Amino acid sequence: MSDFKGKLFVFSAPSGSGKTTIVRHLLKQERFNLEFSISATSREPRNQEQHGIDYYFISLKDFKTKIKNDEFLEWEEVYRDNFYGTLKAEVDRIWAMKKHVIFDIDVVGGLRIKKKFPDQTLAVFVKPPSVDELKIRLKKRSTESEDKINMRIAKASIELATAPQFDKIIKNYDLEIALKEAENLVDAFLNKE
Repeated sequence: MSDFKGKLFVFSAPSGSGKTTIVRHLLKQERFNLEFSISATSREPRNQEQHGIDYYFISLKDFKTKIKNDEFLEWEEVYRDNFYGTLKAEVDRIWAMKKHVIFDIDVVGGLRIKKKFPDQTLAVFVKPPSVDELKIRLKKRSTESEDKINMRIAKASIELATAPQFDKIIKNYDLEIALKEAENLVDAFLNKE
């Protein structure tokens, strides 16, 4: 573990809520000194996704071995045989750079990180305008089948129920307002003693 113990910024939301757009925006704000925590997954890469940039793509067998070896800070079987998690080595890598960690992560994983680092973590839930709007956004992506989209929508209802467990909720009705709100939250947490 690094001597530097930076802060952790968790952004969680149902797929299509805009959390990735918000996280990418925050990463561009150099004053925050943030570095993206790359999640590990057992799923296959989509479209242009690259290993070590978008995700660490690990075989299902290797993922399960890493679970057994306690190499994850958190992990979750999000869909059957579809694991996602945060490697402990990833947070160490970022802290070794003397940077703060920002996560774009599912709600279960986000809450687990908050539980492990309660004082160092700001957990933010990004709320979509509605479930109908989520479905429209997911269809516009054109990256998944109708079945997959319906699976994500069903999961979204469960995820939305966890929002009150997060430190802050950003309602993403207007992207510009949501981005500004996210900046203000990060700024305030970094300046908090």
